[in-house]
Amino acid sequence: MPIKKMWGGRFEAAGDQLVDTFGASIGFDQAMAKEDIMGSLAHVKMLKATKILSAADADQIIAGLEKLADRLEKEGLPFTVENEDIHMNIETLLTEEIGPVAGKLHTARSRNDQVATDLHLYVKKRLPKIVDLLTKLQTALVDKAAANVKTVMPGYTHMQHAQPISYGHYLLAYFQMFQRDVERFQFNMKHTDISPLGAAALAGTTFPIDRELSASLLGFAAPYANSLDAVSDRDFALEFLSNASILMVHLSRLCEELIYWCSYEFGYIELADQYATGSSIMPQKKNPDMAELIRGKTGRIFGDLTGLLTVMKGLPLAYNKDMQEDKEGIFDAVKTIVPSLQVMTGMIRTLHVNKKKMEHATHNDFSNATELADYLATKGVPFRQAHEIVGELVLKGLKTGANLADIPLEQYQQINPQITADVYEVLKPHVAIARRHSLGGTGFDQVKEQIAAARKIIEKNQQ
Repeated sequence: MPIKKMWGGRFEAAGDQLVDTFGASIGFDQAMAKEDIMGSLAHVKMLKATKILSAADADQIIAGLEKLADRLEKEGLPFTVENEDIHMNIETLLTEEIGPVAGKLHTARSRNDQVATDLHLYVKKRLPKIVDLLTKLQTALVDKAAANVKTVMPGYTHMQHAQPISYGHYLLAYFQMFQRDVERFQFNMKHTDISPLGAAALAGTTFPIDRELSASLLGFAAPYANSLDAVSDRDFALEFLSNASILMVHLSRLCEELIYWCSYEFGYIELADQYATGSSIMPQKKNPDMAELIRGKTGRIFGDLTGLLTVMKGLPLAYNKDMQEDKEGIFDAVKTIVPSLQVMTGMIRTLHVNKKKMEHATHNDFSNATELADYLATKGVPFRQAHEIVGELVLKGLKTGANLADIPLEQYQQINPQITADVYEVLKPHVAIARRHSLGGTGFDQVKEQIAAARKIIEKNQQ
């Protein structure tokens, strides 16, 4: 015997089982069970306060919903495909709990504003956790940077040695990327902190509801100003997935470099054993699988964003069933970025830095060529001419195996008589780094200032 649909009065025939299963969303939207009950509690309390429902009826519904919330927390609730979605499943369970009075709960609302409210609540609840996890990752980066202010490494452009930099400076670049992620998710909170409840199907309701009250009960800053917009807006979800995608880009870039840096060819770092795996056939292997997994999961989040963008791009106002596809991507993104942030934080905190290997890579690599060009410029040689002179010296050095620091002073003075023995000090990697005092540069003092500023940013993020 098929279950009678709550909306079935207008229909003569029961739905096909395949169609019912295809149309049901309970397989995934049960993740919003807690939010659905929260929304219903706020709605019925508002109905009571506005005297749309009697106190007796409202109190009976509130007690029933609170029982369901307690059961959900302790043992879970049974859901069925026949009841389609989380809203109708909860209402069915409430009816079993308190009888027909449960049907009064749906007064002055629709599943359209109900589902939008649930999704707002779901995202709103998780944004602070994501910001907190980002802040923990930032802290790990700053702590590691503070321990490596004077750790010298090659800086790269085009994956070619460019100039020597502080490893602490390198880590702080990622701190700044993740700070922009923090700010994006914080801004996302603003557009998530709006209540659709009371917009009903699309046009509002004839009942004298108090949307400000229900919004306040749910902790929203305000209700939507337009009922059509309230039920059809998924910008907040798109923002979330866009922010998550950019975050995963940053995590993936960092993973890419961790994978490079821990390879035999580089050997700059070693990941802790708990963040690596071995090989089933090659006993010597220590693979950066966690970094590779984070890098690989980036595509999932891009897919989630592209999926919802595609769903929304051609939808007329107001609600359309297509919008049922808005939730799985959100749930998947949360389940992906939360552990990715946790794992990345652990990897950064526990990785070992091979300082000597990093510094050794800056010797005999001509990454001090810019220092020599700048030095010549201070002696009055036009920089373009200095650039060409040093380029020719590098070419000769590559052919002869001689580094810039190996060139005799007499040869330098043939280029410019004002060159003195201090040129050899300028060519040292540590000195090259220390001299870069420009704001935001890799100079050791600048890195210390960046660390101090970063710690203040972290304190602000935690407030």
